[in-house]
Parts: sequence; C-alpha cells; structure tokens
Amino acid sequence: MNDTSPEFEAMLNERYRRMTPDERVRIAASMYDTARAIVLSSLPAGLDRRARRLAFAKRFYEGELPEAALIAYAEWEGATGSP
Repeated sequence: MNDTSPEFEAMLNERYRRMTPDERVRIAASMYDTARAIVLSSLPAGLDRRARRLAFAKRFYEGELPEAALIAYAEWEGATGSP
C-alpha cells in the first residue's frame, strides 16, 4: 500500500538526494534506535538477560538469520548494555 502522493514522493526523494552521507547515516541510526526502543518496550517484563536478548534478536532477525545465530547473540557475554 502506498498512500503518498507522487508530488510529495518526488519532493522527498529530491531531499534525500541532496543529503550528505553523514546526514543519511544519522537518520538511519536514529530510525534504528527508535525501532530498537519500540521493540524493547514491547517485551514482557521480568525476562532474564538471555531471554530478553533472544526475544529482541527474534523480533529483528528471525527468518533472516539461522536460529543458532540468534541464540549465540542471546548468550554472548561480550555485549555491554541492553537488551
């Protein structure tokens, strides 16, 4: 489904074309951070670290990465910070 008018889409595409690579990276990083925060806030309370990391990885990458990779991420001790 696309409910964007052709005129607005053309204007938006032109704006993206004029962005510097740095601007594009900052926007992409911001969108990722927002998506990450939404997913983390939707996880059930009370999950332990491994279960939280596995649930997070599944939301983002299930169907894209093998289950073994998702489990390895959940169990990796080198990670600092959440999920």
